[in-house]
Amino acid sequence: MGEIEGSYRVLQTPGTRLGAQFNAGISTLEPGQSLSGNMVSGSKSHGRGLQIRVQGLDDSQEFFDIDVSCTLSIPSPLCIYTALSLQFVTHLEVSCLIATGPANTLFRLSVKFFPPDPGQLQEEYTRYLFSLQMKRDLMEGRLICTENTGALLASHLVQSEIGDYDDIADRDFLRMNKLLPYQEKVQERIMELHRRHLGQTPAESDFQILEIARKLEMYGVRFHPAADREGTKINLAVAHMGLQVFQGHTKINTFNWSKIRKLSFKRKRFLIKLHPEVHGPHQDTLEFMMASRDECKIFWKICVEYHSFFRLFDQPQPKSKAILFTRGSSFRYSGRTQKQLVEYVRENGAKRTPYQRFVFPYTRIYSLSERLVRFPTDKAYFIAKEILTTERTYLKDLEVITVWFRSAVIKDNAMPEGLMTLLFSNIDPIYEFHRGFLKELDQRLALWEGRSNAHVKGDYQRIGDVMLRNMCALKEFTSYLQKHDEVLTELEKATKRLKKLETVYKEFELQKVCYLPLNTFLLKPIQRLMHYKLILERLCKHYSPAHRDHDDCKEALKEVAEIATQLQSSLIRLENFQKLTELQRDLIGIENLTAPGREFIREGCLFKLTKKGLQQRMFFLFSDMLLYTSKGVTATNQFKVHGQLPLYGMIIEESENEWSVPHCFTIYSAQRTIVVAASSKVEMGKWIEDLNMAIDLAKKSQEKSSIFLDVSLEQESEDDMNSSRTSLEKQTHHRANTTMHVCWHRNTSVSMSDHSLAVENQLSGYLLRKFKNSNGWQKLWVVFTNFCLFFYKTHQDDFPLASLPLLGYTVSTPEESDSIHKEYVFKLQFKSHVYFFRAESEYTFERWMEVIKSAASTTGRMSLLIPKGGPMEINGN
Repeated sequence: MGEIEGSYRVLQTPGTRLGAQFNAGISTLEPGQSLSGNMVSGSKSHGRGLQIRVQGLDDSQEFFDIDVSCTLSIPSPLCIYTALSLQFVTHLEVSCLIATGPANTLFRLSVKFFPPDPGQLQEEYTRYLFSLQMKRDLMEGRLICTENTGALLASHLVQSEIGDYDDIADRDFLRMNKLLPYQEKVQERIMELHRRHLGQTPAESDFQILEIARKLEMYGVRFHPAADREGTKINLAVAHMGLQVFQGHTKINTFNWSKIRKLSFKRKRFLIKLHPEVHGPHQDTLEFMMASRDECKIFWKICVEYHSFFRLFDQPQPKSKAILFTRGSSFRYSGRTQKQLVEYVRENGAKRTPYQRFVFPYTRIYSLSERLVRFPTDKAYFIAKEILTTERTYLKDLEVITVWFRSAVIKDNAMPEGLMTLLFSNIDPIYEFHRGFLKELDQRLALWEGRSNAHVKGDYQRIGDVMLRNMCALKEFTSYLQKHDEVLTELEKATKRLKKLETVYKEFELQKVCYLPLNTFLLKPIQRLMHYKLILERLCKHYSPAHRDHDDCKEALKEVAEIATQLQSSLIRLENFQKLTELQRDLIGIENLTAPGREFIREGCLFKLTKKGLQQRMFFLFSDMLLYTSKGVTATNQFKVHGQLPLYGMIIEESENEWSVPHCFTIYSAQRTIVVAASSKVEMGKWIEDLNMAIDLAKKSQEKSSIFLDVSLEQESEDDMNSSRTSLEKQTHHRANTTMHVCWHRNTSVSMSDHSLAVENQLSGYLLRKFKNSNGWQKLWVVFTNFCLFFYKTHQDDFPLASLPLLGYTVSTPEESDSIHKEYVFKLQFKSHVYFFRAESEYTFERWMEVIKSAASTTGRMSLLIPKGGPMEINGN
């Protein structure tokens, strides 16, 4: 059987699988051109014809009858940066095949242009097709790499095809599918690596495959055998940057397009004319000998196409035909260029139907009915999916301690053995339990969605049984969770006592993976119980008592509520202790902030009246005192304490009329009197209410704040006063998105009750994001926690790319003037800064609106006291 790789562009990939829409990409057909005139599927050939088989990148095949009289030019779906092709076969060659070739010739679909970074391909469908090309190149020995890299690529291919690791399924799949020439030798390594990809979606697997492949020297390389002037055998190849010369599989030279003046061929000789400054005027032409004129011409045409696609902005116009005779080739690349495609996708990307792909184990070709499987629309499904998405984030948060922090302290031998045992013997079993729980959740959601075809019958559109089983199992960890109080306290004591541990602790908090204050992660296991309780309450409320999932959900709720009740008081105490230790690290000039009995109440920005007028200050209210601070220009981004006012005997008085300053009130203490102004009437009300409540509690307390008798108040220097003008952009400390810094820049405040509410309202999931003036939507994994949105490329990333603190933002639905004509879109706005986010369903839309409202400030009316400033979208650097 003859096998040819040609270069026709094809309108639709034959045999596409996994839910691809009919018109999935950008056609390279020019206006007025039609596919049907050139190729008819499944029809009888007319006159002298040829039946060909086309094999897709997924190895599926379809038959086509072509007429000898037609020009074989078949355009394909084309997405950003790439064209799919049946590498060019001339009309003459097709005619020869009709006369001499086999009855049904096989053509293979392949990637034509290989961009330098395929991970930036905009279309998920295109990334999928690219990954299939990498799979083929790997199997055929074209994508040369080390055995370990080959095993890693194969492990991602297995994850893409059959989903999460299963020993039997993996062995069956690898027995039935050849991914590597040396597969048997590295099979155990493939399975070991596959085990690490838990929860990775097919799209994410494709992305990982492309990320690994693009770094290999042989990525996208197609050899064309030749010889140099001395007769030495070499291989020529063409890439996005220019021509490459290989000896064996070693690259010995590269000629960038910028160095090349002209490409031509004369019979079997392929000629490269360089600019004179490259090799001098006497050595400006390189000559290579190829096996035949046809091979020489084919390689020349490929070079022309690559140069046009990657270097030109507009597609080249065809030469006008000579009237009497022609000399040389008039071949020109006729498709869109890369730059045109980028522009096209940017303008039209949002108009196309989103591409969905599902995993079906053990199968590769699917019927039309299987491709039309849709995600469930039941609200219970999206509630269950929220459990899955937040569990993914929770497991990543546990890894900050169990993997990253452990590695840091072991590396520097910074933690005493006793504390190591206390910390990790408590959190390791919890981490291992939730790894298994996450796998169960992912498998159940896969069955619910139809992403998996487990060989058993049953109704899997429920989650209560999984929750009940695991909530019962969680009871075994109650003793571990009760020790978290001791763990947090001992870690804090050791950090104060041991300089090496303190250094490692501070350096670790500077790492990108530690996107929150470190001790925050130690509270996650108890907080997670509260999340389960809230989600199960939502499920029980959604289901009718007669629903098959209701009883299991109700029992699961009962189990987790029992554990949560036991740990509620511990959680309140831990959250307060965590907040005090966080403030201790960020405040200069205060010692022993974690004194027993002290409770944090509110932090926020107020304007203090000084000799120079109103100056921005940061205030911290505790159960026994009020601190006020200024922010200096320091590398550590800390606040400097200027005053400590005991609450015992303090009086608060509204004094707006007296000072002619809006939202103004006076604080009288035994030591001094200060006048402050809030940014709005609502903010003023919050401060006065909390201050009066705290003063009343201090009066009733047995302790009369005696610890403040020896306090000396600093006078504010002019440098301190000017320091308040420091802008966010000048700050480089990694924790510039903690609540105190956000309050400073947004001129607002946050209470401990706000913190507790924020803990309950954590959320994770994929959203599409769009800026106010941008055209396209970007898919991001978004985590909401600590009054902030953190943005990741995928849920597997170890640290966020950027963050957006929400305090001060308003959340609403788009207005008519926003011209957003999509469902489930919400709008975030702070002054002139606007973001749009698009959710996948009504339920997820409502949940994101709910949690963001809980974090965003309601003080929309800002006064003239507030200095101008932009929003805080903080890079993950």
